Amino acid sequence: MVTVKKEDFVEIEYTGKIKEDGTVFDTTSEKTAKENNIYNQNMRYGSVIVCLGEGHILKGLEKALEGKDIDKDYMIELAPDEGFGKKDPKMIQLIQTSKFKKQGIQPMPGLQINVDGMLGVVKTVSGGRTLVDFNNPLAGRDLVYTVKIKRKVDDTKEKVEGYIKLILGLKDVNAEIKEGKAAIKVKKELPEDIQNELTENIKRLIKSIKSVDFIVEKEEKEKKG
Repeated sequence: MVTVKKEDFVEIEYTGKIKEDGTVFDTTSEKTAKENNIYNQNMRYGSVIVCLGEGHILKGLEKALEGKDIDKDYMIELAPDEGFGKKDPKMIQLIQTSKFKKQGIQPMPGLQINVDGMLGVVKTVSGGRTLVDFNNPLAGRDLVYTVKIKRKVDDTKEKVEGYIKLILGLKDVNAEIKEGKAAIKVKKELPEDIQNELTENIKRLIKSIKSVDFIVEKEEKEKKG
């Protein structure tokens, strides 16, 4: 049997649930997303290509997959410190309700709000003060993942395209590989620092790639007459 290890590129399917009540919070299956009312039309559903050990999925999940066989289904349980961490009491804060009202926001329990760039959920509103929890909603939760390792990815072009899709959240990526050079077509120009970071990571993870170019695709205009 073929087993997978750290730095391997693998194609996987998965669904993550909260162990306590079975609530699905993440999935690669469009059908499962729709059935559990978490479907997002901007998401790319279907199996994903990840590089183990790179933090593309939860580190606890990555570690659990190392040494596993391909073409098998696994059920993996993660404690909070292997998932989204334990709840931090310092991340639960009392804020003057007037601060929200000045922004035209009427805080109420369960409302998700943005305070100084931090996302939080309103817990209680009383006495002119609002209690907001800035912890990740899944912090402190035991999780259960069902995962299938479909295959190990060996093709260089697939590795490059899979990596870019995942990191940039794109549905389609086209890369041409020739003599250690990767030419990646993108719809719009990426900031230089992003290009540099992607280039270094691709060269580090895919040893056969020596250089990377990002090519902006020009939209073809329809010819009239």
